[in-house]
Amino acid sequence: MNFAAWEPIYEQILEDFGFDRAGDEEAAQFLSRKLTEENTVSLSELKALISGKPVLVCGNAPKLRRELSEINFSDFTVIAADGAAAVLMDMGIVPEIICTDLDGNSEADIEKEILACEKGSIVLIHAHGDNIDKLEKYVPRFKRFIATTQAKPFDKVYNFGGFSDGDRCFFLAREFGAKNIKLAGFDFEDPGVNTIKKKKLKWAKKLIGMVDY
Repeated sequence: MNFAAWEPIYEQILEDFGFDRAGDEEAAQFLSRKLTEENTVSLSELKALISGKPVLVCGNAPKLRRELSEINFSDFTVIAADGAAAVLMDMGIVPEIICTDLDGNSEADIEKEILACEKGSIVLIHAHGDNIDKLEKYVPRFKRFIATTQAKPFDKVYNFGGFSDGDRCFFLAREFGAKNIKLAGFDFEDPGVNTIKKKKLKWAKKLIGMVDY
């Protein structure tokens, strides 16, 4: 996504949540210092997986496993949002792509993301203002990844649009020209989440609703 188009939306999100842009930028700089020639995935690999292909974007709502039981995975490139990757791995499905900020799940779920990476998943690791501790702990264990930020992109730290893990997966599919996008495991009205998560789901619904898919 063109950052000039994303920035006004990003500023609205920061204001709504009371987040600090400087914190996001600091985290992005921290993550950038973890990048090496050996562990950085080329964007051409993402394009090859997504461009012109049907994409299944998996969120981590409680209904995910039930919805996945009705899907023929061979029909799609699968992009998993954070904890959804653990559900897929438990079902014996290695997602082609994972978007994660490493802070929304149990340690066991993160271990499954690391395992998925070892089995070939391309992992997009997202830096934001309050996950530097997780970046420091886990990033060295991902052999190959792509760094992302919700602030201004620079060097090899990218911003494809989106705010939370699920809608970032969606914007990633859009950015690289998916033929179409199917959502699984998304519940924008989930009554079982806390106040912050409800606000994030509200934004996810708004952001995804901004574009046709």
